[in-house]
Amino acid sequence: MGIFSRFTDIVNSNINSILDKAEDPEKMVRLIIQEMEDTLVEVRSASAKTLASKKEISSQIGKMQNEAKDWKAKAELAISKDREDLARAALQEKKKCDEHASALSSELKGVDEQITKLQSEVGQLQDKLADAKTRQKAILLRQKTVSSRLEVKKSLDSGKVDAAMGRFEQYERKIDDLESQVDAYDLGKKTLADEFAELESDDEIDDELAALKKKMQSKSSTSKK
Repeated sequence: MGIFSRFTDIVNSNINSILDKAEDPEKMVRLIIQEMEDTLVEVRSASAKTLASKKEISSQIGKMQNEAKDWKAKAELAISKDREDLARAALQEKKKCDEHASALSSELKGVDEQITKLQSEVGQLQDKLADAKTRQKAILLRQKTVSSRLEVKKSLDSGKVDAAMGRFEQYERKIDDLESQVDAYDLGKKTLADEFAELESDDEIDDELAALKKKMQSKSSTSKK
């Protein structure tokens, strides 16, 4: 099973659990990133073990190759001493070493292929993790913004705002009543400005009355003539 198929199963399982419980989306985002980080740690650990196995296999191959060379040298020595029987036995041991080294080489090839695939998947997972962390802030900001808008909508729909405005209007009416009461106390009382205004008004009337009398007297004199 590849990294991503396993990771997808884990994440989907947790997401379904969160959705069933109607939990905070912020927790879901953190969980997804945490799962990716945990998976990356596990994969790196597996990679380290695979690399250790590769090193061990390579060491065994080198050992078998050295033993094969050693048995070949022994076979040559036996031939030089006219011990064909020993030479044959040495060559048989050399063959075993060669076969063992060949098998280990095939195993090493498979390990190399696994390491290549693992490194590729780790690189992809690291890219996905970096992308998720970059998008995390934007996702959380959108979630908070939508939550705030939802609270505003709920307040508007619940009538709380209208009720608050109604209370403001009540307070305004009370203040209007108080101002009216204050004005009522002052009603009929002359201020200094009012008294000066009356004096000015009296002077204007006196002047106008004098002018009118003068005009009437002039008309009366004219009629008598």
